[in-house]
Amino acid sequence: MIQTLDFFTPIVDDPFLFGKISAANALSDVFAMGGRPLTAMNIVGFPEDKLPLEAVNRILCGGAETVAESGGLLVGGHTIDNPEPIYGLSVTGIVRLDYYFSNAGARPGDVLVLTKPLGTGIVTTAIKRGKAPEDLVRRTVESMTRLNDVGASLAERGLLVTVTDITGFGLLGHLASLCQASGVGASISAGDLPMLGEEVLELIDEGCIPGGSRGNLCAAEKSVGWHPDVDPRLRQLAADAQTSGGLLLCVPPASLEEALGMLSEHRTLSAARIGAIVEARNGTPLIRVEP
Repeated sequence: MIQTLDFFTPIVDDPFLFGKISAANALSDVFAMGGRPLTAMNIVGFPEDKLPLEAVNRILCGGAETVAESGGLLVGGHTIDNPEPIYGLSVTGIVRLDYYFSNAGARPGDVLVLTKPLGTGIVTTAIKRGKAPEDLVRRTVESMTRLNDVGASLAERGLLVTVTDITGFGLLGHLASLCQASGVGASISAGDLPMLGEEVLELIDEGCIPGGSRGNLCAAEKSVGWHPDVDPRLRQLAADAQTSGGLLLCVPPASLEEALGMLSEHRTLSAARIGAIVEARNGTPLIRVEP
């Protein structure tokens, strides 16, 4: 059995989309462990004197739609009066033990594949500042509302050795945790990182970088070795705090073709091969980032 929960404050103005994004984010941990959700319960807080019940209802409708899409059942929840709106889910899932993933399974030679583009933290910051182009906002919302259910399908086919979802600590933070748990290192190519659009780099130039992403980049200096030719904007992209981000898959080379075929079947927003797991060596960074 898998038990997880997650919730946060609104990152988009539309209540229905906020509900869908938050629900997809909470469900992601179950899929990242190779499991499937069984039940979910709403976690809701809102200022009764400021937020109309119609908006709360739209949030809950968005979450309910996403839970149904995942194959789980929404079975209730709890609300409180809170100074600012919060919404999320407590999720119960199930996984067969021979499908279960932890962060400790990566092996040298495994190929690293990312299933969603990066940049949601940067774009949502730009949304708050009124600087995000409409088409980029649409692509970002599509990414954040997309379920990571392909993780369960890949696990059930035995195509992965481990996987982690990319959320608040960014690609570099979650990859570093995976490497530490597995006793390995990683080498990735900054030029192969998928992004929501070239506009993301322009937004970085304009300073649309959330505090969490800046903190992630500072923290990465302890575990990352940068090639001097890596674009500073791509460094920030690799550290960007994601909301409902994609899965980082560790795929054995012998399973790569079949795994990529399954990603195509699921129409994941990305199937980017960004690097590989390597042997850990004393005195060298956990992660090496090449141009």
